[in-house]
Amino acid sequence: MAYDMGILLIPVCVFAVGLFANYASDTEHKLGASYSSIALLLDLKYGLFPGGSTLRRILLHRYFKGDHSVGANGPLSGAYAKTAQAGGGFSGQDSDKTGTSVSDIQCLLDKEGASELVIDVIVNTKNDRIFSEGILLGIALLEGGNTQTQYSFYQQLHEQKKSEKFFKVLYDRMKAAQKEIRSTVTVNTIDLGTKKRDDDNDLMALGARMRVRDSSLHLKEGMKGQLTEASSATSKAYCVYRREMDPEVDMMCPGQEAGSAEEKSAEEVTMSPAITIMRPILRFLQLLCENHNRELQNFLRNQSNKTNYNLVCETLQFLDCICGSTTGGLGLLGLYINEKNVALVNQTLESLTEYCQGPCHENQTCIATHESNGIDIIIALILNDINPLGRYRMDLVLQLKDNASKLLLAIMESRHDSENAERILFNMRPRELVDVMKNAYNQGLECDHGDEEGGDDGVSPKDVGHNIYILAHQLARHNKLLQQMLKPGSDPEEGDEALKYYANHTAQIEIVRHDRTMEQIVFPVPNICEFLTRESKYRVFNTTERDEQGSKVNDFFQQTEDLYNEMKWQKKIRNNPALFWVSRHISLWGSISFNLAVFINLAVALFYPFGDDGDEGTLSPLFSILLWIAVAICTSVLFFFSKPVGIRPFLVSVMLRSIYTIGLGPTLILLGAANLCNKIVFLVSFVGNRGTFTRGYQAVILDMAFLYHVAYVLVCMLGLFVHEFFYSFLLFDLVYREETLLNVIKSVTRNGRSIILTAVLALILVYLFSIIGFLFLKDDFTMEVDRLKNRTPATGNHGVPTMTLPSMMGTCQKENCSPTIPSSDTVDEGSEDGIERTCDTLLMCIVTVLNQGLRNGGGVGDVLRRPSKDEPLFAARVVYDLLFFFIVIIIVLNLIFGVIIDTFADLRSEKQKKEEILKTTCFICGLERDKFDNKTVSFEEHIKSEHNMWHYLYFIVLVKVKDPTEYTGPESYVAQMIMERNLDWFPRMRAMSLVSNEGDTEQNEIRNLQEKLESTMSLVKQLSGQLAELKEQMTEQRKNKQRLGFLGSNTPHVNHHMPPH
Repeated sequence: MAYDMGILLIPVCVFAVGLFANYASDTEHKLGASYSSIALLLDLKYGLFPGGSTLRRILLHRYFKGDHSVGANGPLSGAYAKTAQAGGGFSGQDSDKTGTSVSDIQCLLDKEGASELVIDVIVNTKNDRIFSEGILLGIALLEGGNTQTQYSFYQQLHEQKKSEKFFKVLYDRMKAAQKEIRSTVTVNTIDLGTKKRDDDNDLMALGARMRVRDSSLHLKEGMKGQLTEASSATSKAYCVYRREMDPEVDMMCPGQEAGSAEEKSAEEVTMSPAITIMRPILRFLQLLCENHNRELQNFLRNQSNKTNYNLVCETLQFLDCICGSTTGGLGLLGLYINEKNVALVNQTLESLTEYCQGPCHENQTCIATHESNGIDIIIALILNDINPLGRYRMDLVLQLKDNASKLLLAIMESRHDSENAERILFNMRPRELVDVMKNAYNQGLECDHGDEEGGDDGVSPKDVGHNIYILAHQLARHNKLLQQMLKPGSDPEEGDEALKYYANHTAQIEIVRHDRTMEQIVFPVPNICEFLTRESKYRVFNTTERDEQGSKVNDFFQQTEDLYNEMKWQKKIRNNPALFWVSRHISLWGSISFNLAVFINLAVALFYPFGDDGDEGTLSPLFSILLWIAVAICTSVLFFFSKPVGIRPFLVSVMLRSIYTIGLGPTLILLGAANLCNKIVFLVSFVGNRGTFTRGYQAVILDMAFLYHVAYVLVCMLGLFVHEFFYSFLLFDLVYREETLLNVIKSVTRNGRSIILTAVLALILVYLFSIIGFLFLKDDFTMEVDRLKNRTPATGNHGVPTMTLPSMMGTCQKENCSPTIPSSDTVDEGSEDGIERTCDTLLMCIVTVLNQGLRNGGGVGDVLRRPSKDEPLFAARVVYDLLFFFIVIIIVLNLIFGVIIDTFADLRSEKQKKEEILKTTCFICGLERDKFDNKTVSFEEHIKSEHNMWHYLYFIVLVKVKDPTEYTGPESYVAQMIMERNLDWFPRMRAMSLVSNEGDTEQNEIRNLQEKLESTMSLVKQLSGQLAELKEQMTEQRKNKQRLGFLGSNTPHVNHHMPPH
């Protein structure tokens, strides 16, 4: 009931600005309870204790719904007590019933001054509990990366000048924690000795225990003070010595467990409050920078005050201190990291990661260039075995390695230089990094086979190894040896399976930032992407259309949501093996349906009608034997060739044998039933592959492919139950299956409006010519006709009844038919010459001109009476015939034919161009193949590795399935662009390989110029030296001459008596 009493003692104005000044020091315990109550409002896990859900709802009702009239001991205590007595608990899902989300509560509390309250408490309080509760309240306000609360904290600290005192408090806390760690450091050697003893035989273990007992008594009596003075340095040196010695010698070493009781008791004591408070402080600092808040990331490093407190470096220094690197080598991390402080180490790594991601280049440089051993500690956490912790809590060790690898990736994130990578590689041996990755993969296999721990609650070993592989992939850009080691097959001894697995489940893409710089991203492929079918890949690759700028990215991006839904549906149907098997063979069912439709129509065409000759099922013995032989041969071929090459002859031979054995009718029934069942299976597989019904009824109605297959099933049913002739419609499936025939249909339908309008123009012209013919040329509209001879009603071939002309006329008279049917007199009158007038009415003129005029090559003049040149209307008749021929036949009809032919030619050229684009153009950036000629990266490598279209889909899926608070900087950027449906992050007409090649070319040119300049400078220096020497020689010679001239002028007689040379 602590929460209850605390809330009742604090008034509603607990959220008012500057509340802390209204309370005296004797009410600090009330404030602590109040902070707990506020944090409870924001806690998603309130259902962990009895009555938590009810208490939270009452708090929300009291503080956010304006019901302040409730008594102090009214509904709150009653409801809470009632729930507590009942022992009831509520799940976290009940939070939705309140109608208020956690984010809304955070924003409302911040609006009421909760963020300012947290800052005031942290700055002013001297009570550790109040300070702790204030930090926890700040964490609750910032949980999930609430940007409004972050901005409020930044505004309070920056604009209201509270940052110096605020950061001084946190800085002092970090310093105090480091000092406490150094003064109370303990080395965990108990488990090392215990684990080693368990592996020895019983006699060795018994002797060791006897010696340990004796030495232990001796230490307690006379060496207790010396053990305290030895501290951690002696234990560390002792462990190093044990690692170098033989294991058996280690076990015989006296004094191995000296002071074990004291060490054990020291470990059982919890960490001091000065150290434990660091975990919520670091979590609070992490949440301040959550979602890559650039302002607060820089603010933690530099506050622009008179005294700056660099909490980024101080956090790194704290990691350095807690991992014990200040006392010696990095190979002894396991002696300082135990089950009690591993959570604090993980939190430190997560906070440092959040400081860097975004990216924040200044913080990255600050961490990478810090004078402490922070980077080396992080590397050691990845490369070294954290024993003895790893022997009984491997999940904690995996979490450490996972966070350490993420931190190193964050330090190198979105950097175009190699400084940080080279700093990481300076103390990292590539072989050890690859070995750690392979060991993690092997551990993952063991967990998968044995269903052991580490797969549900903790981090999967395979995932940890995958993160380390991505880290190695990023570092390999700056280390050729590591790059060679990551290639599958480079190490023939072992571990090649791990490298293949990680290589196949890792993808990379290139994105464009807001400043138009390009960046490469390496990421793990989400597991759900494995469920994307080949049929969907083929369909998207071949049917994605280009936009006005010639890019396919827009249409491709529109399909990503459907592809993601298909992945989820495919993952769901994997739980149904039968449906999955049917869906996986959709192409097979489609081929079988088409082949059965062809065979059925062949049987109908060749043998229909059947049963009228009385010889059904009778064959000559020779033909029957040959047919049985053909069935046997096709059956044997079927076992050797399971492809359609062997199936089709088998089906044909069996169908023929069945027709002549059981008859055509039963055979067609069997084939029709088989086709119907197969098409239903195909429809199920079609729905299973695409998840049609999961997209809503509107999507089902608009899905033309689904409606087409439903119509196919209906036609199969009509052919099976109504008449065999309905099977003929199934042959139109060839049009659906073949793109060439689809283009033939599209050649008419694509420009259908133009064709229809041209046809309407032709009808108008026919109507005008019909009116002219009816008015002036009625007598010329005569045609020869072939009348039916009078026949008695009889049953024609195949039982089709025929009727004589008189009977037809009699039937027409009974039904009041039109008098256009000639009477018996008219028939008798025209029976001699067989000529009939066809323009007695305007309607008959229109029908005659439309029917005969359009079907004859010369127009309507070919079927009219041939007039004599002496007739008065001869010239008018010639003009009439020529005008109809030129206007209707040559111009109008050829316009229609031309539109169809041109459309078909355009479709064919578009198809060829589309195929050429698919082969020679990058799907993502649109660069053509010739751009990669004579480059370090070929076009095939570019579309496979750099701009693989499916890698972009996988990255979009990764952004959808990943927790937003776990985003890296590039992932946050892309997620925001996807939310805005902005496609500027896709590279267009750009590739980093081409840019780097151009940069390499420029660098080579600069390097060549530098070499030439250096050679020129050396030559100039050499010439200058030679000139200086020559100058010195000339000066010396001048001096000599002057000296000789001076001597010659003083002693001329000496020169006179000198012998000649």
